[in-house]
Amino acid sequence: MRPYVVFLADYDMLLTEHLVHGVDVWVNTPRRPWEASGTSGMKVLVNGGLNLSELDGWWAEAYASDLGWAIGDGKEHDSDPAWDRADAEDLYSLLEREVIPDFYGRNENGIPTAWVARMRESMAKLTPAFSADRTVRQYAESHYLPAAAAYRERSATCDKFAAGLLEWQRALAQHWMHLRFGGIKTETVDGSYAFEVQVYVDELDPEAVRVELFADSKDGGEPVRQVMTRGQQLVGSASGYLYTARVPAGRPATDYTPRIVPYRAGALVPLEAPQILWGR
Repeated sequence: MRPYVVFLADYDMLLTEHLVHGVDVWVNTPRRPWEASGTSGMKVLVNGGLNLSELDGWWAEAYASDLGWAIGDGKEHDSDPAWDRADAEDLYSLLEREVIPDFYGRNENGIPTAWVARMRESMAKLTPAFSADRTVRQYAESHYLPAAAAYRERSATCDKFAAGLLEWQRALAQHWMHLRFGGIKTETVDGSYAFEVQVYVDELDPEAVRVELFADSKDGGEPVRQVMTRGQQLVGSASGYLYTARVPAGRPATDYTPRIVPYRAGALVPLEAPQILWGR
C-alpha cells in the first residue's frame, strides 16, 4: 500500500465532468454509514459508467445484481478491522471474478456484451430515478402540494381547527402515560395472521388514537402499517377495547408489533403529536 492521498480541491461540476467522463466503473468504499449520499455515483449513470460500491447512501437503495456490484451486507460494523478485511476480500473477489472478466470478455466484434448489457440496464433503470427532475417532482407531489392544500384547508376554518387541535394535544399529554396494552393473541387463519390486541386508553377518547400493526420494510419495500379495527369494549373495563387485524402470512408473525399512535383528521403526526407506544 502506498502512503499517498489525493485531495481534490474545489470539487465542483467542472471537476466532476472531468472525473466521470469516460469512466467505466466507479468504485466507492466508505465504511457504512459514512456515505452522506452518493451523488458522485449518480453522476456516472448518464455517462454509462457502472457502480461498484458499499451498500450505503444511494447505492443501498439503487443496487440490483443486473445494474452493478455491491460490497458489504448493508449493516453497520463500526470500525471492526475484521469487517474491513472482509469488505476488502469482497471487493478484490468481485474485481477478479466478475468486473474484469466482464470488461475484457469480448465477442468476435470486440464488444464486451455482458458489460454493455449491464450498462444499458443501469442507464435505463437508474438514470430516470436518480435525477434532479425526479427529485423536484417527488418533493412537489409528496410534500409541497399537500402542504399547500393542508394550509388552505386549515385557513378556511382556522379558529375551529386550531381549538380542536389544541384540545386533542392536551388530552394526549394528560392521558398518554396511562395508556397500556393487555393480552396479544395471534393465530393463522386461511393463509393470514389474525391478531387480537387488548388496549386500555384510560379516559382518553379512543378516536384520538390509532392502533396499528407495524413491521419493518422487507426487500427494499415500505414498512407495513396495518390499521387495526376497534371492536367490542372489554368486559369489566371502562377504558379497554379489543382491536383486530389480519395480515398476510408471508413473513414470520413475530415481525409484527402492535403500537398506538395519535390520530386526528388533518393533524400532522408525528410533527404535532410525537407520542408512540409499542406493544412489546
